[in-house]
Amino acid sequence: MLSLTTLALTALPIALAQSSNDEQVIGVYMFHRHGDRTAKMTPPANFTGLGYEEVHRSGQYYRSRYIAPDADFRINGVNPDIVKQTQIAVSSPEDVVLQDSTMGFLQGLYPPVGDDLATTTLRNGTEITAPLDGYQLIPVTQVDSGTDSENNAWLQSATGCGQATISSNQYFSSKEYNDLLASTQDFYTGLTPALERTFNESEISYKNAYTIWDLINVAQIHNSTYGGSDLINNTSFEQLTGLANAHEWGLAYNESESATENVRAISAMVLAGEIVEFLNKTITSEGKQKIGVQFGAYATFASFFGLAGLQNVNDDFRGVVDYASSMTFELFTNSSVTVSADNYPSEDEIYVRFLFSNGTATNESEPTPYPLFGSGQTAISWKEFTAGMDNFAIRDNEHWCTICGETDGTCAAYASESSGNDGASASASSGEKSGNGLSPAVNGVIGAMVTLAVVLGLEALILVVGGFRVVSKKRLAAAAAATPVNGGEPKSAA
Repeated sequence: MLSLTTLALTALPIALAQSSNDEQVIGVYMFHRHGDRTAKMTPPANFTGLGYEEVHRSGQYYRSRYIAPDADFRINGVNPDIVKQTQIAVSSPEDVVLQDSTMGFLQGLYPPVGDDLATTTLRNGTEITAPLDGYQLIPVTQVDSGTDSENNAWLQSATGCGQATISSNQYFSSKEYNDLLASTQDFYTGLTPALERTFNESEISYKNAYTIWDLINVAQIHNSTYGGSDLINNTSFEQLTGLANAHEWGLAYNESESATENVRAISAMVLAGEIVEFLNKTITSEGKQKIGVQFGAYATFASFFGLAGLQNVNDDFRGVVDYASSMTFELFTNSSVTVSADNYPSEDEIYVRFLFSNGTATNESEPTPYPLFGSGQTAISWKEFTAGMDNFAIRDNEHWCTICGETDGTCAAYASESSGNDGASASASSGEKSGNGLSPAVNGVIGAMVTLAVVLGLEALILVVGGFRVVSKKRLAAAAAATPVNGGEPKSAA
């Protein structure tokens, strides 16, 4: 949905020469969208053959850029044919479309090696050839954020961050949203004959701008007998696309808040922390860890674009990225000395370049470099990069718990530390012990237990005097499941 041509034309000049003669790439981190799938409104969303082809071609491109023996930007010391597991880390949410896309991409990145390389000789002289022409097995780590995201109409609920969901839902009470809801109703109503088999009449509005666009987009790609073709012409589809872009941008990023406080963009804040952590390990391990790959949904792209200020480079960054899009962070040095374990560059000699491909990256349509954080430069020093990312990156559980306002599960420990009196809180922040000689954490637990006892006593009194009764969690859960969220859509909307 982004305008790839426009973006490519507006990319700023590269600050450091993008040439393998001048640079040595020492590591990369890629964030990648899945390939083509079926519509969200006809669940479950399924990965398609077209999607498989899209991500596989993308994997082939990145192989030709970073891994192949003749790659122009070959990562220093990377294994070109047989994957070395310590050099690569791959992750994806527990989602069928994303998991399948990840595996398809990896098949292009490290293809089967053929019988010669896939054959080994045992001690007794027996030759064993690996199956599937030496198909390479690369582990994929499952991440929590984005679980089952392709079966959700809106993706933010998959993050588990309560404040992020609240912030996204605030978009539905904004003037921008309500103005568009009112001004576009006649347009959406006119499309009813093309949508009524999937959407109820009350659902055909800007409230469901993305899922309406998604349904029609999938039909135009796959359904040769699609009945809405008379209503959906180029003009109306372009309008649907623009409205879907505005809708999803409003949910993914709050332009009225600073990057530091933009909890609506929580998925990208977490991603930023993961990127910095991975690339930092590349440096501290002196290149032992080389390639990071993570698959995720389009909303994380939009959130990151907003946090990094890319919408100020080109307004098209406010759009939903196409299938198989990717953004890449190249870690490189301009040192003229060949990088080795004995001669690894210092942090002052290391730079980062951000590249983005809207849709499948190929040799004919290569990723384009763009400036991050309003720097005006498409290659910035490692220190500038980490400083810019640290403005919004979430690097640990405590930070996530704090910004999300969560106090259950693993967040309970951090909630306990701040539950004491002001003096205890001050001591906790300074790392000192309290006056009784116990650590702030222990005092916090004791304080929490005392508080809990008082609260339980008060609750019992209220129940008796007020005539209230206790309701089971199962009954509450059933009631909650029927309560509309996300601007009136049920939680199970897909």
